[in-house]
Amino acid sequence: MISSINFIKQSLGLHLFFARIMKEHSFFLEAGFTPRDTSFTQHADAFRREFDEILGEAISLSNGVVNPGVLESGEVITPFTLDAEMATTYFTGVQIPTQLTEAEAGLEGGGIRTVSPMLEQHVYELNQRAIDATAALIQFKTNILSNVLNCEMFTFNYPLLILHITREAELYLLQLRRLQNDEDICLEREAYELEFFWNRQMAEHAKFIRGLLDPTEDNLIDQANNFGKEFDQLTAEAKAAMDDTAPCSKVTDESLRATMDLRNFKAQGTQGILACEVKSIIIPLLGDHVLREANHYIRLLKMFERS
Repeated sequence: MISSINFIKQSLGLHLFFARIMKEHSFFLEAGFTPRDTSFTQHADAFRREFDEILGEAISLSNGVVNPGVLESGEVITPFTLDAEMATTYFTGVQIPTQLTEAEAGLEGGGIRTVSPMLEQHVYELNQRAIDATAALIQFKTNILSNVLNCEMFTFNYPLLILHITREAELYLLQLRRLQNDEDICLEREAYELEFFWNRQMAEHAKFIRGLLDPTEDNLIDQANNFGKEFDQLTAEAKAAMDDTAPCSKVTDESLRATMDLRNFKAQGTQGILACEVKSIIIPLLGDHVLREANHYIRLLKMFERS
């Protein structure tokens, strides 16, 4: 059974990271459809706006409440987020509400000791709204992937990317449902399952970057390719640790080192894209998006090391 304080802190920390991720998934889908599929574009835009509202509500409840480590990790926003949003709005015409990012920049962590029943109820209702929206978004993504794989739809998003973002939505949904069921989520106990999950996601990030770089960016393509291979190996090692056939601490140490290297590569790439120094078809917000996910994973890995 989870305490009221942990319920609130875990819920809001989850939303600050994942609600932003979901709204950006919706945007990436929205930007990838052809003019024929305007109904899908509109549907994706509706999801984006819904998660804008969920994130905005989470921000309004988080100041002085959420775990400071979440805010300090770079998983909520990075130094590039605001510029990436403004550039992406310029390139696409989709009005991304940068006031959410500005509000998050002003958030402070807190060590609350007591909570009001009203706040707990508000967070519970926010969780339920996010559960409903995320479950619907998962179904939408699944439908798109089926259409693409059956050659009934073309989108500029890789089929693997659609599967990739569906997995992340499923993780968000799972953790929200556990919180709503009064379950105290101890991520340290699930370290190797999460390392398997995020090592695979990091491998796919590297492969997406490789495939979206201009063919003339030989050096960056080689670096991305090498990261993809390294994280494929780390994914296999995490699976072996789950099966008790590999040493656990070694996998965590290697994953942390590799993720920090990949994080730095992503940060340099995002900076280069914003400065128009990297030739690619990577929308600026995608660069910042995958950077935040690496920062989130680094926070988890450091937590696993301490435990």
